[in-house]
Amino acid sequence: MCHVIVTCRSMLWTLLSIVVAFAELVAFMSSDWLLGFPRSDSRGVGVDSEEFRPSLGLYSRCLRAGTRGVGGSCGPYALSFGEVASGFWQAAMLFLAAGTLVLGGVACVSIFSLCFQSIMKKSLFNICGVLQAIAGLLLMVGLMLYPAGWGSEKVIHYCGPEALPFRPSLCSLGWAFYAAIGGTLGTFLCAVLSVQAEIATSSDKVQEEIEEGKSLICLL
Repeated sequence: MCHVIVTCRSMLWTLLSIVVAFAELVAFMSSDWLLGFPRSDSRGVGVDSEEFRPSLGLYSRCLRAGTRGVGGSCGPYALSFGEVASGFWQAAMLFLAAGTLVLGGVACVSIFSLCFQSIMKKSLFNICGVLQAIAGLLLMVGLMLYPAGWGSEKVIHYCGPEALPFRPSLCSLGWAFYAAIGGTLGTFLCAVLSVQAEIATSSDKVQEEIEEGKSLICLL
């Protein structure tokens, strides 16, 4: 018989697991990892120039991003994995993609944890917590590799000739990089919360509710 067990700690873990997976996926796909130095785009004689900052992601870029909200030209600059700007970025993409894939799988499983708390007599929360810790390590390695690729020709074109590994020169970091960092920190937090979710769903109070024949158990 399936017992739906909902506690504050287990629900918090489930929601945060979904949020961090989504944050990492959005960051990975975004082109706003690096923001280039401001440039002007004159549209003709007598027309005010529009200032914009091109942005560069792991495999995509935006050539225009006007301060007045004018739509830009965005899309992938790399049509194949070999065309990614730097070997460091290729490695970073592999680690980030692997970590995001693991987080996505855990996020899906976390939804079913409301009804199933164990797999083959092993705690579902503990298994997911270990996977989230592994995903966090993969993401952390990917984020450490990313700035090592700032000396590539692609980054120099966007950030100026003084761009070097770990030194973006005229560029600044975009929201996607910070979102990836926040998602990574959240991943480790999820790994810790999984232990608390396990404790909450296996408490004596829950067992008493099960023995009373209740199928829906909600506890603070």
